Amino acid sequence: MRTSQNKLPLLPGLALAVGLTASAAALADTPALSKSDQAFVAKVSQGGMFEVAASKVAEDKAQAQDVKDQAHTEVHDHELVGSKLKSIASSNGDDFPTDLNADFTTRVAKLNALSGKAFDDAYIAEMKTIHALDGAAFAKEAKTGQNADLKAFAAETVLIVKRHIGALHGVTKS
Repeated sequence: MRTSQNKLPLLPGLALAVGLTASAAALADTPALSKSDQAFVAKVSQGGMFEVAASKVAEDKAQAQDVKDQAHTEVHDHELVGSKLKSIASSNGDDFPTDLNADFTTRVAKLNALSGKAFDDAYIAEMKTIHALDGAAFAKEAKTGQNADLKAFAAETVLIVKRHIGALHGVTKS
């Protein structure tokens, strides 16, 4: 009987340890990114994937060589940027989309249906539009983001976006 009484005080301690372990597990499942940081990741990941998809089409379909060259630069730069964003998002417990949303899928399909000068003009117009939107998102995140890794990433990437915007304005329309 004496043995049973000695084990009894251990039960509250065991219950506390199990409770703390469950609480720690629940906290580990909580994303480290704020809602606004998560929205930033969702927005610019889609924009970046669109730029890569549209630019891969342009590498094959563009008529003007400078449009093809710009498309090559877009694919290269945005694949690197996307990889870095995915790494940051994943390390902070955020899901990273792997497929284009319906809007961007439709936009790529519309580009794919064009050829010649019509393609070149539409592609450059799409790139100007998406760079303006994503550039604004990167600039905002660099100033107001809550996650230090995302803020630094955004500050670095907005410079790439600005460089692309400048290059897009210099691309000759065929």
